[in-house]
Order: sequence, then structure tokens, then C-alpha cells
Amino acid sequence: MVTSTALDTARDGTTNPGVPTVGQYLIDRLHALGLKHIFGIPGDYVLTLYKMIEASPIELVGVTREDNAGFAADAYARVSGLGCVCVTYCAGGLSLCNSIAGAYAEKSPVIVLSGSPGLSERVHNPLLHHKVKGFETQFEVFEKITVASAVLSDPITAFGEIDRVLEAALRYKRPVYLEIPRDMVLAKQVAPHRLPAGLPPSDPDALREALDETAAMLTAAKRPMILADVEIHRFGLQDELLALAEQTGMPIATTILGKSVISEGHPLFAGVYEGAMGRAEVAEYVEQADCLLMLGCFMTDINLGIFTAKLDPARCIDATSEDLRIRYHHYSDVRLEDFLRGLTARALTLAQGPPPPRSNQFDSTWVADQDAPVTTGRLFARLNRLLDKSMTVIADIGDSLFGAADLSMGRETEFISPAYYTSMGFAVPAALGAGMANPGSRTLVVVGDGAFQMTGMELSTIVRQRLNPIIVVLNNHGYTTERFLLEGPFNDIQEWAFHKIPEVFGTGLGLEVRTEGELDAALKQAVANTSSFSLLNVHLDKYDRSPALERLAYRLSQIV
Repeated sequence: MVTSTALDTARDGTTNPGVPTVGQYLIDRLHALGLKHIFGIPGDYVLTLYKMIEASPIELVGVTREDNAGFAADAYARVSGLGCVCVTYCAGGLSLCNSIAGAYAEKSPVIVLSGSPGLSERVHNPLLHHKVKGFETQFEVFEKITVASAVLSDPITAFGEIDRVLEAALRYKRPVYLEIPRDMVLAKQVAPHRLPAGLPPSDPDALREALDETAAMLTAAKRPMILADVEIHRFGLQDELLALAEQTGMPIATTILGKSVISEGHPLFAGVYEGAMGRAEVAEYVEQADCLLMLGCFMTDINLGIFTAKLDPARCIDATSEDLRIRYHHYSDVRLEDFLRGLTARALTLAQGPPPPRSNQFDSTWVADQDAPVTTGRLFARLNRLLDKSMTVIADIGDSLFGAADLSMGRETEFISPAYYTSMGFAVPAALGAGMANPGSRTLVVVGDGAFQMTGMELSTIVRQRLNPIIVVLNNHGYTTERFLLEGPFNDIQEWAFHKIPEVFGTGLGLEVRTEGELDAALKQAVANTSSFSLLNVHLDKYDRSPALERLAYRLSQIV
């Protein structure tokens, strides 16, 4: 037990209610950082903290599974800047590992809060429920998939540890982990505490020299351009990116993970670059640039088209939150946001190369061939017409992602996908998180039948929260991406009548689609249905695929 000290006792010897507890301080800090929702499932080791959160301005959003809470918090963080999940010890926390690993891989700042057995319960190392091996097991697991972690086991250090861990989430845009023994939640502050000073600035000398070298390289180029990626999203630098591009006239291509960092209707937008996996005209345009300013880029296999990208380091300036490389030079202690703003402040006059290729490859005059079976290509062409300027698009893995890569995203449209970690089952719980983070933006979910079977029942929480996403299930009878890598019965799954799922919840609109005429009518009904979710069961041929998936499958089949 934690006893009161002089700090929480008034002159007359009574308890001072103004002294914060560990739990209350944590909640106050989260609220001060702008957090409005926490996703999770309660358990006895975390009930006291749940009760405190319930009494705070932060809303608890109960979900059906802990891994879904992680996916929801990940999407919430991508939209609002910070997400949070709160679960019980081991049985809850270890269920989170996959979704938090994905958030780590793709730089999404999710705060993991977990209860654990009280310190007083651990005497003689008893076999308490949920415990695995030792009391430290869960902490050690999360150390591997978070950027900072702490067990709040000491009221003297707990407040500083909370600040340290939260600062790491904001600075590195990656998940963090805080474990709170249940008898520490109400432990009071026993030592003076001050908030940290904030994130350190860039080294001014390194920043100046990096800007000088970058400016010289860009002004000497005949075809400079920008390749923008996910960190522009994570650090909220979309406006700064656009300002630099418009000031200098540099075209912008994005990676698939960075899709929607710029309006794809902008005249400077050059397309989504995916090496040989993407559109040939985009690959040619990017690879012919004699100076490529890469901003916040992840050099992943999917982003690089299974390493078919041809990007010469001698022509590249590669600026991320962790490193800055100019040709073969490295600069440390230069923050991405300072570098981008500093470059804009230089007001460079640059050479103008040829105009970018036409970004929208879908025909805007889509007309249904009423009785023709729906194909993947025609489905995405029709979805492209559906998008408005404020819609959020969430694509799961497989042809859901590769088909959606060619959708034309507007100025305020958000595109969310697990395009690096590529964990199936992301999209439906992500729709919950994105919808809670920005209820003014309607969500379009594109998900395969296999991925939906993994996590689709999170629709239960979507119903409870009165959200109205449009969910398009690509029902192609199994794991299509894997089918093109290596055919076998292991790629087949049980057929579901997805359009009948609304009957389970007693609400929602379910529609079965086999022809283009049915697709057109179903999407019109879904758009009109703003009071609940809409689910389209779109039947596709078992071997149908988008051009992007066909190119990817060919590349992957060479290395499987």
C-alpha cells in the first residue's frame, strides 16, 4: 500500500484532495493532449482506472476484441494525431500485440494502457489469473513493439515516467506502453513534479548546412520533384508540403502508404509511385527526375514495388523524422518539420520539367452495363465516382488496397491502409476509430471477404456508436493475393452471406451485388442511407484481380 506523506496532508492533518493520483494525472495529461476517446475492454486489473476514465471528459469506447481496439486506436491516431487503448493484464494486453506492432511499423502514435496485479498481490510470486511466466512478461513483450514503455510501480517516479512516455509517442509517432498495477491507480503524488519543457529543436548549424546543400542541389536540377510519404501525414505537414510545391512548382508523387497527403486533383500531383508495380507513366516520370526530394518516406518493399523502384541515391534528398540524407551525406538532429519549413522559407526558383501525367485513370463517365458481371476494375471505377471531397477511404489488404490505390482522393479526403505491415482485418475496426475521430467525414471501407471474416463483427460497436460507413466486401471466395502466389485449397474460405449480416444487429442496410446494374443501384442506396451502416456483398470471379495486384503477384511469385 502507498501511504500519504507531507505532500498530500494539510496543516490540520486532513488529506489534501488537491494532490493528484497517478491515475488522475495520466487521464488529465491524455485529455490535455486532445484525446477524446479510449478504446478497450475492461477487466478486473483495470476496473479502477476505467471508473476514473468514465468520470472524465474522455469517452470509453468498448469493443468486441482487444486486437480490434488496437486497430481502431491506430486509425483514430492517423486521423486525430493520437490514439489510446486500455485493456487488462496479459489476456487483454497480449491480444493487442498484432495491431500495436502494425502501428509501430507504420508510425502511428497509440498509447497502450494496461492494468496489472497490484504490488501487494505479488508477494511470494503467486499464480494469479492472466499471469504468464513472470509478472514482467507483458512489459517485456511490449518493449519490443513500442518506442517507450514503463511500469508505474513507484509514486515518486510515476508522474515523470508518464510524461517521458507520452512525449516519446508525440516525438516519434509510434506506440508507447504504460502498465499500472491496480493498487497504484489511486497512489498520490509524493514529490514535486513539473511538466517537461517540450520537444527539442533542430540543431541550428546542422539545419542551416542541410538547407544550403539541399538548395544547391535543387537549383542545379533540370527536373526536380517531390516524393511524399506517410510521415507527412503523421506530423501534420500537408499544408507545408503543398506550400513548398506551389512556391517552387515541383510536382509531387506519393507512395501508396502516403496516398492522400495532397489532393490528387491538384495540377502538380504526379500519381502514386510504386516502382514496376504501379502505373508505368508514373514510374517513368519519377525515375527521370534528376533531383528527387523524398519527404517522410518509408523504403518498404510494398512502397518500392517489391524493390523494383529505380531511385539513385546520388540524385536523392531523403528527409525523415529519424534521419536526413543528402546524396551520401548524413545530418543528425534535424527535425523533418524544421527542414520542410526552412526549405519553403528559402523561396527557391527552380527549373520546371514536363507536366505530370494525368492522375485519374478512371473514366469519369462510368455507365453500368446492366447485366454484365462486376469485375474488380469496374468496381473501383464506380467507387471512384462515389468519392466526395470529405470522405475517408479505408482499404484492407489485397486487392482492396491495390485497387484503391488508383482512386482519386480529393483535398480533404483521407486514405488509410496498413500498406506496410499488411495485416488483414484492419479495415472494419479502423472504420470505428476513424469515425469516432472525425464524425463529419463519411467512411468508405473496401475489404476482402477473408479479412472481413477476421474482424468484421466490430460492426457491433459501429452500430452502438451510430456510425454510418459504407462497407464494400470483395467476395472473391478466398485469399486472392495468395492464390496468385501459389494456388491451393488453403486459399479457400467458407462462403458468408455478408449482405444478411445487418439482420444480426437489427439495423443496417445489406445489399447483394452480382451485376454492374446492381452495383450502381446498391451504391446509390448506400449513399442515401445515412442513419446506419451499409454493407455491399460484391460477388467477383475467383481469379479476377486488379492490374496492380497482377503486377505485384508476379513479382512476389519470383521470390516465394
